[in-house]
Amino acid sequence: MELNQIRSKTIEIKKNINKVIVGKSEVTDLLLTALLSNGHVLLEDVPGTGKTLLAKSLARSIDAGFKRIQFTPDLLPSDITGLNYYNQKQGEFTFHPGPVFANILLADEINRATPRTQSSLLECMEERQITIDGETRVLEYPFLVIATQNPVETSGTFPLPEAQLDRFLMQLSIGFPTIQEEVAILNRFIDESPLASLTPVCTKNDLLDMQKSVKSIYVHPSLMEYMIAIVNRTRENDHVALGASPRGSLALLRSSQAYAAISGQSYVTPEIIKHLAPYVLTHRLILHTSFHKTSSAHELMKRILEEVPVPTEDFTRR
Repeated sequence: MELNQIRSKTIEIKKNINKVIVGKSEVTDLLLTALLSNGHVLLEDVPGTGKTLLAKSLARSIDAGFKRIQFTPDLLPSDITGLNYYNQKQGEFTFHPGPVFANILLADEINRATPRTQSSLLECMEERQITIDGETRVLEYPFLVIATQNPVETSGTFPLPEAQLDRFLMQLSIGFPTIQEEVAILNRFIDESPLASLTPVCTKNDLLDMQKSVKSIYVHPSLMEYMIAIVNRTRENDHVALGASPRGSLALLRSSQAYAAISGQSYVTPEIIKHLAPYVLTHRLILHTSFHKTSSAHELMKRILEEVPVPTEDFTRR
């Protein structure tokens, strides 16, 4: 798919989402970036800010299989992945697929489930497959997990393990709307939710074509070194117990290519990398106890980006 077609299609999806979501243009762009990067997204914010509504609006905009799981403390791993049960009529075991067998999976309030249940998503998020009773079943592409969670300070939640967090391409926060935006929300929802009348504007094949095409966005060798320098600085920082992994480096590369395509650029720039790095890398850092708060992690990432020298040259394809 050509670059202008990718930009045109993403603008169409964004306009469709904006029929429901007021404002939040940048969050929508980042969500589309993850979609084109074939990566998963964690939306973390207080209840009522529109996390689930945003995820549903994206899912409704794409003509692909969509499933939703409401995570609760009593949810079991088999409730997500599916299970083999004995079919008395057929006299044999039959596999009943769980909701994870979808193209877009909304894991709503994921941190309300126990760590054991959360870990059932590890294999499918990274390898796009599920192993049940020794049999591996491959998930259909595209496969995107959009998880929402309330802050860990909220009562009745379980912090996501580091291995789970590392599998999310980005962690985003929606935030509260402005006064003008909130007035617009009231006017838009005064009769009924616009989500009910939302129709797809993108097919599954279109999405697969876009995911394949964004990989051809040019990344200058010096920018690859710049990405690695940022990631490596997270590993050397005194306040960080464990820095970003090579998976984080790849996530920064893929998301930079996708964001460039959404912006209508045929190559990646340092500005794109600096803009995306906090969303892609911050949640992957394991800080020492004295720097355990999320706000400190964001400040630390900001400081790292200021310290790493930015390349200055022609970044277009040669």
